[in-house]
Parts: sequence; C-alpha cells; structure tokens
Amino acid sequence: MKKTITFLSLFISALGIAQEPCSTGRYSSDVYPTATLTSNIVYGQNLNYAGTNKILKLDFYEPTGDTATVRPLIIWIHGGSFLGGTKTDADMVALSQAFSKKGYACASIDYRTGFFPIDSANSVKAVMRAVQDARAAVRFFYKDRADGVNTYKIDTNNIFIGGSSAGAITALHLTYLDRTCEINGYVPMGNLTALGGLEGNSGNPCYSSNVNGVINLCGALASYGWLEAGNLPLCSMHGTNDGTVKYNRGVVNPGVPLMYLDGSRMLHEQAQAVGVQSNFYTFYGADHVPYLGGSATNVAYMDTTINFVRDYLIDRLACTNPILQAPNAPAQTATLYPFTPCSGNIPVDFCTGAGLVESIDDLKFKIYPNPSQNDMVIEFEEETELRVELFDFSGRNLISKEQFGSKIQLERNGLNNGIYLLKLTTKTGKLVTQSIIFN
Repeated sequence: MKKTITFLSLFISALGIAQEPCSTGRYSSDVYPTATLTSNIVYGQNLNYAGTNKILKLDFYEPTGDTATVRPLIIWIHGGSFLGGTKTDADMVALSQAFSKKGYACASIDYRTGFFPIDSANSVKAVMRAVQDARAAVRFFYKDRADGVNTYKIDTNNIFIGGSSAGAITALHLTYLDRTCEINGYVPMGNLTALGGLEGNSGNPCYSSNVNGVINLCGALASYGWLEAGNLPLCSMHGTNDGTVKYNRGVVNPGVPLMYLDGSRMLHEQAQAVGVQSNFYTFYGADHVPYLGGSATNVAYMDTTINFVRDYLIDRLACTNPILQAPNAPAQTATLYPFTPCSGNIPVDFCTGAGLVESIDDLKFKIYPNPSQNDMVIEFEEETELRVELFDFSGRNLISKEQFGSKIQLERNGLNNGIYLLKLTTKTGKLVTQSIIFN
C-alpha cells in the first residue's frame, strides 16, 4: 500500500512485538475451544448522511483464556449495500468466532450506513464514509497499543482488514484507494474535503491506518488500476453468478443499480499483471455471499471460506502449514480496459489535524487545533488578505468575512459539535477548502 509511514507507526513497529510462534498450532487450527465477546466498544464518532452524529462501536472477539500479550487482529466489516447491516450479522459473527478459536483477535465493526437519494453519486459518498470509519477502527487499535494501555493486546504489524459484500468493497478501498486524485472522478475535491478526505475524521487521529492484508469476500473496487505493483497481497472469494456485486465487472445492483465496479475476477487479473500476490477462489455457479445462511450448502460454503482465508493469513504471518483449501481456476475472461494512473495528493498532517493544502499563491498555511472544543487559528507563513467562509453540511454559510494577517482567529461562537467546511479565497480568486471539527 502506498501510504506514508508516520514516525509513530515506525516507533510501534520498532518495539519488536511478535505473536506466539506458528509451531504451537496457533493460527492454523482451533487451539481454543471458544471465543470471548466484548460488545459495543466505542471506537469513534462522525456525522451520518443526514447530519446526525453517529457513535461508532465494535464487537471484540478474543480466544477464551488466551495469555498471549500480542495477537494478530482481523477487522471485519459487514455487508448491507451501505444501507443496512450490523456488526452482529451472522457471517460476521461466524468468521469472528472461527478465527478467534485459531488464536486471532477479531473486531466486527459498525459504520455509518444509509444515503439518500439512492443513486450513484450518493452511494460513492457512502463508500467513503464506510472507509473513513474503518480507518478509524484500525487507528483505534494502534492508539491502544501506543498509549501503553494495551487493552486488546494487538500486534499492530499484523492487522488485517476484511469484509463481506459492501464490507469487502470497503476493505478493498481502504487498502488500494490511497491518492486523492484517484477518487476525483467520483467525488469532486471540494466534496471529498467536506467529507473529511481519505482518512476521515471518525476518531483516533495521529495514528496509522496501515494494514498487512485484505480479505475480499464478494466485493469489488471502483477501478482495477488502483491495485498497483508493490501493493499488499489480497485474498478474494466470489461467486460466478453473483447478481449483486458482479464477479467480473458490472453494475452493483442490490435492487437498485448504483455504480460500475471491478469485481474479484478483474482484481485477480490485475494483480497477476503487476506482480501482486492474489489468492483467488471461485464459487462456481454461486450467487452473492453463498456462505451466509443456515442451510447445509451455506455451511459448506462457510467452511470453504474459513479454510481459504486461513491459508492466506498463515502465509502473511510467515507460517508453514499444510494448505487446507487451494485456489481453483478462475472462470470467465477478464478484459482490463485502458487505465492511466493519476498523480497528485493533498498532504495532510493527521498528527496535528492541520491540513497542509497545496497552496494559495504558493502560500502554505495550517489550521490548529483541529478538532477543537473552542476557537481555531489559521496560520500563514506571511501576512495575507483573504475571505474566510464557513459552511455546514447543508450548505448554509455560517461565517463570511474579510481577514488580513499571518494569524487569523476562527471563532466558534456557539457552533454545534460536528464537521464543517472552511473555504479560504484570496483577492486573486484562488481558493482552497478544508474540513474542520468542533467537538
């Protein structure tokens, strides 16, 4: 993954933490008979599509009686077409329990769902909100370890992200969407900034959201080309007759056609083309999420899923164990359409919350503290004259005034908690936008 490694994440890696060795049978077999569940742990908060604050929670599963001080973590993201679903969906519970018995810690997360009108533009925003929340969940566990609390005993070198359906779409975008220019064709830059950027503002700023692998169960990516040489290996499983999220390439259609995405078959083809490891299993003749349900057939699909994902994970942990479910031959032909990689990103200092936007006439600035409980300061390298405007998510202009100086006070003046869009315009008409948070 092409992500800037912060000093903090490098420091955590330098601690030399390592999980229990594979030779004990851990990670490859059910070494623990049960999993212990801790429900409704708060990992963040953010505004949903309707502008209402959403408290974000996760369910944490761990091996019962485990004495290990560091464990690899799988963060699971539920499906539901970005309109529904919960962290307690049957497949999320089954996967979390299964891998906890093998010695992993697992977190099944809730995230912001819902969008309206139900159309392609708003579905893209829903994906971005889900990705931001998932990043906050990853950061939550980095924070726990770095702060010395170590409640969850996570090996932050081995955090994996995975999901089913919409959750898999989220996990793939978290892993492979890593430049703002890639999303510009779907979400204009101003809207992306208003949403909180690629990392988002859902909680635990200043910590890494890096993962060590991605598990894609019946998911897809907006463009196969975002998977590039040097990216993380992926594990994908998908049914050839999936009518909701297409196996190859097509419109995601959970009852309403939403957006074109590149399915697992396209991602496998691209991975092979650029030299990225791709563990790919095809459910021949199967529809969407065939492992979900209580029938004998569903259970058999779930067993296959657990075994295939297990093989991928033990490889990522550098374990040498017998393969339980080997990859099979892909179906269909995947035709990679012409794709030109983009370049460009908005550098953001997530540790301070300051957004170092590209330039206003080459004049750099920062905003701090962000988030803030009171006022903020906009600080420039030299004195400048500009218009300062503040908008809420409904588009209302809350502040509009001319300012001059190198330090400009942005007064809260009783504004409610939430995310706002700050717009700065120079006398020459050049502008930048930056999301800010009052809490």
